Amino acid sequence: MQANMGDKPHSCGVCGSTFARKSNFLSHMKTHTGEKPHSCEVCDSSFARKSNLQSHMKRHTGEKPYTCEVCDSSFAWKSSLLGHMKRHTGEKPYSCEVCGSSFAHKSHLLSHMKTHTGEKPYSCKVCDSSFAWKSNLLSHMTTHTGDKFHSCEVCGSSFAQKSHLLNHIKRHTGEKPHTCEVCGSSFAQKSHLLNHMKTHTGEKPHSCEVCGSSFAWKSSLLNHMKIHTGDKPHSCEVCGTSFAQKSHLLTHMKRHTGEKPHTCEVCCSSFAQRSNLLRHMRTHTGDKPHSCEVCGSSFAWKSSLFNHMKIHTGEKPQSCEVCGHSFVWKTNLLNHVKTHTGEKPHSCEVCGYSFVQKLHLLRHMKTHMEGKPHSL
Repeated sequence: MQANMGDKPHSCGVCGSTFARKSNFLSHMKTHTGEKPHSCEVCDSSFARKSNLQSHMKRHTGEKPYTCEVCDSSFAWKSSLLGHMKRHTGEKPYSCEVCGSSFAHKSHLLSHMKTHTGEKPYSCKVCDSSFAWKSNLLSHMTTHTGDKFHSCEVCGSSFAQKSHLLNHIKRHTGEKPHTCEVCGSSFAQKSHLLNHMKTHTGEKPHSCEVCGSSFAWKSSLLNHMKIHTGDKPHSCEVCGTSFAQKSHLLTHMKRHTGEKPHTCEVCCSSFAQRSNLLRHMRTHTGDKPHSCEVCGSSFAWKSSLFNHMKIHTGEKPQSCEVCGHSFVWKTNLLNHVKTHTGEKPHSCEVCGYSFVQKLHLLRHMKTHMEGKPHSL
């Protein structure tokens, strides 16, 4: 219920605010006059109200009288303690009207809104880069100054930003506090978790302007662009083969070294690439994530789905150079060619009959098992 003039008899002629006490009214008027009679003797900061000066002094004295009863963290100001408590309660009263994201603090909501408005009020005077947050500008400035004040006590590596040092430290401790709720994978940095989540959501916000391909990560798009530019800066010192991406070179090098560090825990098969191990695991799990939109058939590998789609399209790209017959799959073509060459590489160990295709041999073997006459 709004207070009447009897409750708050002191009214501001500038903005209309009303006050119950004259002292509060006089303090308020200083916000319009700009008067700041209360000065800090340590750093010369000035304040309109004495209470603000007293709060400010805690920065110099280090006084933190407000303690969290849950985790014993201490704070100089009661407002800071109240804000901190939301971490324990999970309270997020400030919601974004654009995307619905919720925040514990109003300042966090205001910062978040810049992602929708595109506002970047903090500009670098050296290179004209702009940033939504002042902290990002300060971090950016170290790229020009070369300052690296934050050093790792374990290995001596130096960093321009403290956040980079803290992330680096996790390499030594093995700490991975950010866990994916979908698959349980853990990450040292929250940004890595957010990137990982795109593998579950299928989000691909970065598109190639040349061919329209989309990618979950900007780095993937930049690597992809080398396909169009032909840039292959990474060369193999053994055979001279060049690659657009360093990761492709490292994978290629395993062909020379024979290294296969990724081992299947079920059958002990080893693979040079982790992606090959993950694909191999589907033979054990039976996972078939690639589905045909026409008939609903599912496949373990994307390449198998592509081949399957030829059944629906009628495409037969594999042609016999001898008689012109066409086939959907190359394996069928290779088997067909043997009818021209007379090659029969699959022999029965029981009776010696030979067959063009292994499937025919397997069918023939049943005649021995069932005691039936031999058949070609």
